Amino acid sequence: MLTPFTPMPYSPAPMLEIWRLGVMAFELWSTSMSTIAMRHGLWQTQSPTSGRMLRENQRMVTEKLEAGLETGFELQKAMLQMAFGQSAPWWVTSRRTMTPYHRRSSANSRRLSRRR
Repeated sequence: MLTPFTPMPYSPAPMLEIWRLGVMAFELWSTSMSTIAMRHGLWQTQSPTSGRMLRENQRMVTEKLEAGLETGFELQKAMLQMAFGQSAPWWVTSRRTMTPYHRRSSANSRRLSRRR
């Protein structure tokens, strides 16, 4: 029987979801590192007052705030579901909370790698 508090499931479908969560975490880590490295390179080669750098810095802050709000809403939704007895397994909640950061980090890594 699968409950929301099952530490590790033994059936194939949830194990696949846990595998996907691990892949998502690795992709988030690697794209975050590449985005940080590319932005660091921009900060070293561009004037801090140039229009491109001001737009990039503003975009970075805005995206982080938006992702944080989306993650907060997902956590709030999970807490409300738990309060009403409808909680999801930890791997589903983890995937939902990482999705906003993963989506933006992947998009930024692709966008910044195209610019040269």
